Amino acid sequence: MNTVIITDSCCDLPLKYIEENSISALGIICNFKGKDFIEDFGKTIPYDEFYREVRNGEMPTTAQINSYRFVEEFKKHLDAGKSIIYLAFSSALSGTYNSALIAKEEILSENPNADISVIDTRSASMGEGLIVYYAVEMLKNGASKGEIVHWVESNKLKINHWFTVDDLNHLKRGGRVSAASAAIGTILDIKPILNVNDEGKLIPISKVKGRKKAIKTLAEKFSNHAVDPENQMVFISHGDCLQEALTLKEIIEKEHGVKNFMINYIGPVIGSHSGPGTIALFFIGENRNV
Repeated sequence: MNTVIITDSCCDLPLKYIEENSISALGIICNFKGKDFIEDFGKTIPYDEFYREVRNGEMPTTAQINSYRFVEEFKKHLDAGKSIIYLAFSSALSGTYNSALIAKEEILSENPNADISVIDTRSASMGEGLIVYYAVEMLKNGASKGEIVHWVESNKLKINHWFTVDDLNHLKRGGRVSAASAAIGTILDIKPILNVNDEGKLIPISKVKGRKKAIKTLAEKFSNHAVDPENQMVFISHGDCLQEALTLKEIIEKEHGVKNFMINYIGPVIGSHSGPGTIALFFIGENRNV
């Protein structure tokens, strides 16, 4: 293979999958308990430990990957004779994509023949991961770099993201809901339903009462929007609430005969903003229209 696929840790893919498929994934910075660490798919800080501390009041913060780290990573693969596809976390949610563009331009100024494609997936968590998954499958099946880039650009806005969160205060911290809405919603047990739009922004769509209704609503979004559901790969990520993620899986499995699922934790970077109890569903639809 002359092409290498690079992504970042916001793809939230399982460590085993990353390692088995030799995916290069740069970790985004998370400040946790007063110390910076590079997110590494649960190796340095186990997911359950991270969420336990957040539930106990820890308030982590995050920082984008700088251009220097991208220069180092890109040069390593170029020196090995590889062409590069970097599939980036949504530019509407992080400056990481822009850092990669700066690195690309710096390398091209020295080496105009360097073959680097930097793609804004306009996706987050395992929505980004689903794009990586399909790109990796294409690469394993012999697709060219151009074919993979074309598929990603043609299909990235078909990747549906549907989320619900358990604690509105984490969205309040990120400016997604007002302090008053968070306070009232918490008292009334209101759960927001959110998605990622074509710009790659996380936006609230509706509100439902109670956790069970929120999970049922995610399943309904799949029923309403999924294309060829039986033959899809469906991804579910969760903020340390595996049993509820499995409940969502079972509903979709029973109603649509879906055979292929991948379930994993939401990593510390996205989990810092969404909080414990988040459940997110990802699949291919005709588009992202609500």
